[in-house]
Amino acid sequence: MKKSSISSLIPIGVFVVFYLTLGIIFEYVMKIPMGFYNVPVVVAFLVALLVAVLQTKGVKLDEKFAIMGNGIGDKNIITMLLIFLLAGVFVGVAGRDSAESVAYFMLSVTPPRLAVAVLFIISCFVSTAMGTSVGTITLIIPIAVSISEGSGFSLPLCVGTVVGGAMFGDNLSFISDTTIAACNGQGCKMKDKFRTNLAIVVPAALITLAIILVLSFKTEIADRTIKEYDLLKILPYVLVLISGVIGINVFITLLIGIVTGSIIMLATGSAGFPDLISAMGSGASGMFETSMVAILVSALCALIRYNGGFDALLNGIRRVFRGKKSGQLGIGLLVGLMDVATANNTVAIVMANPIASEMAEDFGISPRKTASLLDTFSCITQGFLPYGAQILVALSVVTTLGYDLSAFEVIKNLFYPMLLLISSLIFIFFIPEKKITNEAVISE
Repeated sequence: MKKSSISSLIPIGVFVVFYLTLGIIFEYVMKIPMGFYNVPVVVAFLVALLVAVLQTKGVKLDEKFAIMGNGIGDKNIITMLLIFLLAGVFVGVAGRDSAESVAYFMLSVTPPRLAVAVLFIISCFVSTAMGTSVGTITLIIPIAVSISEGSGFSLPLCVGTVVGGAMFGDNLSFISDTTIAACNGQGCKMKDKFRTNLAIVVPAALITLAIILVLSFKTEIADRTIKEYDLLKILPYVLVLISGVIGINVFITLLIGIVTGSIIMLATGSAGFPDLISAMGSGASGMFETSMVAILVSALCALIRYNGGFDALLNGIRRVFRGKKSGQLGIGLLVGLMDVATANNTVAIVMANPIASEMAEDFGISPRKTASLLDTFSCITQGFLPYGAQILVALSVVTTLGYDLSAFEVIKNLFYPMLLLISSLIFIFFIPEKKITNEAVISE
């Protein structure tokens, strides 16, 4: 491994410039809908990887491949890839009908004035069970629009409530790609990271709910829209959530959801066997880009580490952030800045993982707390990005339904990400970790 070299970080800069430049051109110059998500992130990382390969001097090409192979072949990377694929299969099998049944069941037993509050709870539950904020937003936003139209609640409030709730699950879910990336990247158990996160996110969620209730009681309401639902289709999500919470291995948890969802689809006639297999394939295919990004980032980081790039970055961070509390804030800022650059919180976590691991070791931060910081701060940043998938998808669905809404109207109603940031800072600077996790398993 070579000495510390700040120039070894150039490949990351190349990725950021390539990605942001094309995204801005597509989104704001060419006016392409969801322009940032038309930028091929895999191609952007291939360009960055090529730069890293060219930067690695004095080493034969075969040896460079060996360096990259060692980075990709890490046990945590392999585990991450397998979980990504299984999570995709589960979402493909369970389908939107199941999550929609969860939503409409909860709305059917709720007083009209509490409809928006229930939207938040539904979004939190569904995103935690599904492990995808974008999927939750796509599913629940039509319900939010219907509630706004039929009850008198403002559309920005309803949409912002759903986006905030979706970010809750993206941060907390056992099958979210952000959770998977953070936990495997730091080598900690998901249930331990869950316990650490829970104490941070629950206060933010409860205060968000209180704010929504206050606004609800100040609103003149009319009625709400309820569609038919099937209680049986709720079962796969409930089982996955319970299994994850009680600490069952993530592979077993996902298999339980896949098997249960498959049985229900076949037994109810929702799909034949060929359709079921096709749904599994489609779900897994949806995770291919994320998996490929994880592979390319692992190879890129291996070369950057070999060239001394991470040592240079860590030396710079050490000069700015001193002590455990300051180091935690540094990890949060690190992943937040990477998320601003990539507009993808999973990519940001994967990129930040190696640097965060070294920072955690240097500052004496536990793996579970590091994973929690990476996931939490990436979700905070992602929730506010006007060019992020969550807000862009929400606006796209609203537009499809015939309504006009700007990103900044939604951002003003993102109470949960705002409060999550405040809660995170409080727990970093004022509350020792032993008070927010199981003391029996903490040894800081």
